[in-house]
Order: sequence, then C-alpha cells, then structure tokens
Amino acid sequence: MFMDDLYNLEIFFESSPDLLCVAGFDGYFKKVNRAVSKVLEYTMEELLSRPINSFVHPEDLQKTINSRENVKSGNTLRHFDNRYLTKSGTVVWLSWTSVQIEGKQLIFGVAKDITLRKRLQEMPPAPQNLKVQASNVDQAWLSKLDELIRSYSGHFDIRLSTLSEEMAISERQLFRRIKTAVGVTPNRYIRLVRLRLAMEGLSSGKYRTLAEASFASGFKTPGYFNKIFKEVYGSGISEFI
Repeated sequence: MFMDDLYNLEIFFESSPDLLCVAGFDGYFKKVNRAVSKVLEYTMEELLSRPINSFVHPEDLQKTINSRENVKSGNTLRHFDNRYLTKSGTVVWLSWTSVQIEGKQLIFGVAKDITLRKRLQEMPPAPQNLKVQASNVDQAWLSKLDELIRSYSGHFDIRLSTLSEEMAISERQLFRRIKTAVGVTPNRYIRLVRLRLAMEGLSSGKYRTLAEASFASGFKTPGYFNKIFKEVYGSGISEFI
C-alpha cells in the first residue's frame, strides 16, 4: 500500500502541468518535474547541477533571494511572481507557492507559467496612435458610447444610425464628435473598442480559439480579425491562445 502511494505520488509529480520542484537550503534544485525542464529548456541534469539563482532573471535576483530566506524561516510563500531565463534566453514569468519541508532543510515549490498573462497586461489598453483630445464632458460621452458598442459585441454589424439614435444625435454629429475627440472615423472607433474587448477576454482566459474570440468580439471573419489585431497590438491572436 505504501509503495502504491509512492508510485501514485511520483506519477502526479511528473505529469503535473505546473512546475513542481524540491529545492535545498543550499540553493540547488534536488528534484524537478518535466514541466520545469520543458519551460526552462534545460535538461534535468543541468537543472540539478547549477545554482537556482543562475536561472533567475538578474533584475529579480535579490527579491527572489529575499523570498527564499523568508520561506527558510518557516513562512509560506504565496503568489510570488518572478522572471526566469530559458536556455535560449527567453524571459518567462512564474508565479510561485512555496513551503518549507520541516526538519529537512528543503523547500517544496509549485509554479505556474504566467508569461502570457504578463504579456497581455503589458500591452497598451488602446492603440498608441489613438490620440484622445477630449474634454471631461466628451470623456463621459465616449464612455457611454463604449458601453453601447460593447452591448452589441455579439452582432457583426453595428449601424451608425443605430448608434446615433441611441446617443440621441444625428449621424453627422456622431461622425464629427468621434473624429474630433479621438481622431478616427466612427467605424474605425468601433473596431478599436471591439479589439479592446477581445484583449480583455484574452487576458481573463475567456477565449480558447481564434474563431471564438473573433465572433464574441463582433468580427465575422477570424482571418480579418487576426490581421487587424496584429496591426494594432503587434501580435496575432494565435500567440495568446
């Protein structure tokens, strides 16, 4: 029975999609699972033979050392985010939960790869070329317009006549007011609001496929949606799903 439990534990350890490790107080990994090797691109032997600090991004090294000392003092570490460098030099963000294994001078750690989340958070909420020159009154009006456009997110076509009617102004006034406030046409502004909506969904993990993100954001053609998303944000949807 005991051996069966050990076997099952080993299977769990190796098959977990999360990064699992046991580290010593001496600053070396004692055991890591396959996910650690896959994400950091090092072999098991390389990971166990080098100090953990050698894998940590230099800018996050001191706070990582401080957090490790905190765990060694008996405190549980939760939601600690830091950067590691892969063998190819790519930066990956990991979010750690770590606890000391009492009396063994060992630390058990679980990390989730949050690189995608960080990349999405670092992206601008709106295109940089959208120059908002609106008064406080216009900002409030634009917020109302944004909410209205978002309410039609499941519709592929939003008629300007519909927006102007609900905003209680003529189509010509709608065009001029948007153009004056943000420097783009109403149709362009609608697309930008929908792209922001898509970005918010990607950040929360709401969408799993390109088509799902496209349709939910109001774009009929996934290929076109992916094209303009990349033009605005610099990366295609496929990189975030």
